[in-house]
Amino acid sequence: MIGHVDWPTGRAGRSTVLAQFGQARADLMQWALTTGDELADAVVVEMHQIGMTQARPVVSKGIREGLASLGNPPPALEALLRQAEGMPDYVDDELLDRGPLPFYTSPLPVHIIALNAGALLRVYESPSISKVLTTTGRLVDAAQRRIQETGVWLTQAMLPGGLRAGQPGYVATLRVRVLHAHMRKLALDRGYDISVHGYPANQVDLGRTWMDFTLTTYRAEELLGFGLSTRELANLYRYWWYIAHLLGIDARLVEGIASNEAAARLDAVFQTVTGPVTEDSAVLADATLASVAARLHEVLRAPRGLARPALNAIARRIHGDSMCQDLRVPAAPVADVWLGPVLSGLTLARDRRRRHAGRWQAAIDQNLAATRALLARADQPTAHQPGPAG
Repeated sequence: MIGHVDWPTGRAGRSTVLAQFGQARADLMQWALTTGDELADAVVVEMHQIGMTQARPVVSKGIREGLASLGNPPPALEALLRQAEGMPDYVDDELLDRGPLPFYTSPLPVHIIALNAGALLRVYESPSISKVLTTTGRLVDAAQRRIQETGVWLTQAMLPGGLRAGQPGYVATLRVRVLHAHMRKLALDRGYDISVHGYPANQVDLGRTWMDFTLTTYRAEELLGFGLSTRELANLYRYWWYIAHLLGIDARLVEGIASNEAAARLDAVFQTVTGPVTEDSAVLADATLASVAARLHEVLRAPRGLARPALNAIARRIHGDSMCQDLRVPAAPVADVWLGPVLSGLTLARDRRRRHAGRWQAAIDQNLAATRALLARADQPTAHQPGPAG
């Protein structure tokens, strides 16, 4: 840990949180705003002390092959790997192998739209996250690559069995965790002001991002006609508790959440202390929607002139006019008009498919096969593959 700071001035004050959510939530948010990921942050400090050339292969080997593969591991790396390899009590074979299967009840294009127009747009609404990306030079020039990296990581993490130690999802998730720690150090070295925004990529930012990959995404996909049952949502939330464990998100922030309603109650606390949208957030939103429009043209052969207005209309349905106005996502009234019948048709088709067990399972198998094929083609290294994080 590099240290704590007082309640950051760029966030809603402690008194606001205290009045709305009580003493326990206010105390937790103060800790979360001023704390990064102590284990991963210590590894990055240790890597710089040892020397990056020497440290990177050791970190990479430990992540890929486990703590037991290292003869004399550096102390901070040993602590991180012990925590990551120490599976919580709720993790079992059923969770690892079947927990993510509800994810595959929806096809790849739905996930692409929900991830970008839904989750990432709201992630970038956070001024502290956009400030970290600005400070580290990863705002717009790296937007396309960052979106691709995020999609590859998410896909690997959601494969059945992918979070078993040594498997691609597990390895990618730990690399993302160490990458976050590198970005924290880089932001602090370049003058990121913790007195305004709190610690870079702090526990509030991490917890809120977790909400966007779960709550925001599930609501977005339901809006697109691909809703999940109560049981399917519970399974996915439980699976995401373990992803949070591997990412270094404190269990107090997410464990126990098993429904959108429970997630929304905690997300309201995160949102209260997030802070107002900045210019950087609007720039990121535009870059994200432009990138996914190009991706949809590639995946669905959607006409270039229609993809972006449709995404603007979808984003406004997901996030509401107020947030989209802050992010300068323009209204798309024509696209919104024809979007309604399309989404109603998708919902009806999904309901019919769900009532037929054979067709439902066939759709899951088809979506899973398409995902594996996509990963087989995604053979270019990304930022969470060997690099700064090992």
